Amino acid sequence: MTSLTPLYLRLAAEQKSAEVTDWPARISWVVGLLVFIAFVYWLMRQGWKWRGSLQSDLPELPARPEGFAGGGEALTLTGRYHASTTAGQWLDRIVARGLGTRSRVELTLTDQGLDVVRPGAADFFVPAAALRGARLDQGIAGKVLPEGGLLIITWAHGDRLIDSGFRSDHSAEHAAWVEAVDQLTSTTEGTAR
Repeated sequence: MTSLTPLYLRLAAEQKSAEVTDWPARISWVVGLLVFIAFVYWLMRQGWKWRGSLQSDLPELPARPEGFAGGGEALTLTGRYHASTTAGQWLDRIVARGLGTRSRVELTLTDQGLDVVRPGAADFFVPAAALRGARLDQGIAGKVLPEGGLLIITWAHGDRLIDSGFRSDHSAEHAAWVEAVDQLTSTTEGTAR
């Protein structure tokens, strides 16, 4: 380098990294870190299984009825299923019966109820009488979005109220879904009396 080269460049060119001379110590640190990471993942898996065992009293999810007609007055939505939680407790994730598995989703709402088709995960059906309402929200266990980014549908299953969170590929559809579910729940409540 010439004498016109700035001092910091000359110093940087002269400095070299020290060669690794203690390979066993380096390898033991890397192995120790990998064992620690594996242990943390094992603990997370055990926590997931423990949560599932605590929720084992949740009844089987209803399947789509034989005579389900998805056509006609059906409202459909394609998007993502994010999670189901205990109603009103957006961080209390339900993992039993496959409700903890995120997936793509195809929703169909008719006067018979809500059909939830999840490729790669367990499908389920919510009868119209079990629907309790819908709202727009910003978060559910594991997912937080801008205000109104999630469609939350509340439904009854066994003795529990459950909030299930969905996000449409076209979020402008959310408002129509809230209106349709609320209208369906008001008509089913009126006929139940």
